[in-house]
Amino acid sequence: MIQSMTGFGKSSLQLPTKKITVEIKSLNSKGLDLSVRMPSAYREMELKLRNQIAQRLERGKVDFSLFVEVTGEETSSKVNIPIVKAYINQMKEIVDGDETELLKMAVRMPDALKTEREEIDENEWSSIQGVVDQALDNIQSFRVSEGIALEKEFVVRVSNILRLMKETVSYDSERIENVKTKLSNAIAELEVNVDENRFEQELIYYLEKMDITEEKVRLENHLNYFMETLAGNEANGRKLGFITQEIGREINTMGSKSNHAQMQKLVVQMKDELEKIKEQVLNIL
Repeated sequence: MIQSMTGFGKSSLQLPTKKITVEIKSLNSKGLDLSVRMPSAYREMELKLRNQIAQRLERGKVDFSLFVEVTGEETSSKVNIPIVKAYINQMKEIVDGDETELLKMAVRMPDALKTEREEIDENEWSSIQGVVDQALDNIQSFRVSEGIALEKEFVVRVSNILRLMKETVSYDSERIENVKTKLSNAIAELEVNVDENRFEQELIYYLEKMDITEEKVRLENHLNYFMETLAGNEANGRKLGFITQEIGREINTMGSKSNHAQMQKLVVQMKDELEKIKEQVLNIL
């Protein structure tokens, strides 16, 4: 089953003094392009977190955000009491003001607040990893749902190309007769004697150069291989992309050989269907 690289996952957890929220967004990319935003208090765990995400998501432009909302009385910022008192005493030497007003000024001065770096609690980090896993589960479910929708679209597009190819082939005999008639009329207008055997040999050679039987067979095989790969366990965007390149080569060759207005219109429609497939294949994991 295929998965899309586009997805979104979110999960949250309420701890005694804080709320943890994890959001993960992903778009298509050739490899894994991971951007991580998290509080500096957890920065030392970033490498482990990146490995955890990489193992689950594999590819895509991924934006990971870890938000921490303090909901209890606990805070890592403390008033630096000696510094604040020193500021107040210095200002008293300058002005004779109300201590409350001086305090308001002092707490806005540099170093009035100090942030105490807390050690990461292992139990808390284990809980955070659980939230990350849940968000990863959610984004993978999103990717699977998107993959199912893409698979349905691929089936429709491939069916359209097969139908258009068969319609193209139905004009082949008409095209051959038109070519024969044009060549015969052109020679008749020249009013020259022509060796019928030689003419027949040249005509056969010319018609063989215009024959699209091989292209039709190869195109059908490539389309079937695309559908087999899509339904298989090894389906991935890169492999499907390679197959679409082969499909495109056969369609282009059919177009260059067709030499028939209606056939060329059908070839253009096949190309249009293929371009829509190519656009969506870029989103496949």
